Amino acid sequence: MVQIDKSKPALVTGATGYVAAWLIKRLLDEGITVHAAVRNPDNKERLAHLDALASKSTGSIKYFKTDLLHEGSYADAMEGCEVVFHTASPFVTDVKDPQKELIDPAVKGTSNVLEQANKVASVKRVVLTSSCAAIYTDASDLDLTPNGVFTEEVWNTTASIDYQPYSYSKTLAEQKAWDIVKKQSRWDLVTINPSFVMGPALNAGSITSESYNILKQIGDGTMKAGVPRMGVGVVDVRDVGEAHFLAGYTPSAQGRYITSAHNTNFLEMSLSLQEKYGDKYPLPKKALPKWLLMLVGPLANKLFTRRFIRNNVNRVWKADNSKIKKELGLNFISLKDTMNDSFQVMVDNKMV
Repeated sequence: MVQIDKSKPALVTGATGYVAAWLIKRLLDEGITVHAAVRNPDNKERLAHLDALASKSTGSIKYFKTDLLHEGSYADAMEGCEVVFHTASPFVTDVKDPQKELIDPAVKGTSNVLEQANKVASVKRVVLTSSCAAIYTDASDLDLTPNGVFTEEVWNTTASIDYQPYSYSKTLAEQKAWDIVKKQSRWDLVTINPSFVMGPALNAGSITSESYNILKQIGDGTMKAGVPRMGVGVVDVRDVGEAHFLAGYTPSAQGRYITSAHNTNFLEMSLSLQEKYGDKYPLPKKALPKWLLMLVGPLANKLFTRRFIRNNVNRVWKADNSKIKKELGLNFISLKDTMNDSFQVMVDNKMV
């Protein structure tokens, strides 16, 4: 049991990120002082949305210049904090050098933050943003699980630097975190493992995230002919922010938490938008046949290899989210609300 004092500051790494913004809003609304770790504290435009959140709350925010790849970079930002939320990690899938662009920042960044926690006496808990990608690579990995469902006990064993390197980087980073925490006993580690994160962005910069790239293709006519019925888990970014907060301040929180609201697929996600947006936008209403995807997929998108299509299209995705509901009391937002609120952000920003 770890009791975190809300009168002490909380460190959030990767503070300008998509998930971090909602976590910071929650912390500020609770009256907590946030130590926001960012690359450039002088870039006022990039931080404007966070300043706006602070101005409307009882909490306060202080910025610290940090670099994921530099040892000791988080020393000043962490001083006096009892809880550290490490949300900084790249989420990109189109990379030229997976080692340099994904694995090094994820693993070295996690190592640098957690090794710093070893040196700062005030730290009692680290909450790490991991991913369901540290649990599985493809929906077909369900065939390898007990009872055909992803749980917190399952680890990704199928990703590699050559296949799904993003999943590989998340797996290595989380394993590194558990290795570091086991070597000491002063602070504990809780990991949040979200599935595919959707939902409204608090900062316009986050609209470039991978989530919005896919949503844009659903809404702009790219997928008008049909969408792959690809099995995925979906969770609202607002719920992911809340999950981090609860993981930080619930004394009994422990271990990994699958943070996934809906076992769904791309067709179901698209159909949930029909009622509100179907008459105004060219949303797909049917699934593309798998054989057609096998033919054209690799030409249209290099990530859509035949192996990826075979392992994910027309495959069910299923995770058990009972642990986070029971232990942290998280209630998830509906798929329809998540999709509609996400799409509205794109409409407001004239992306579709």
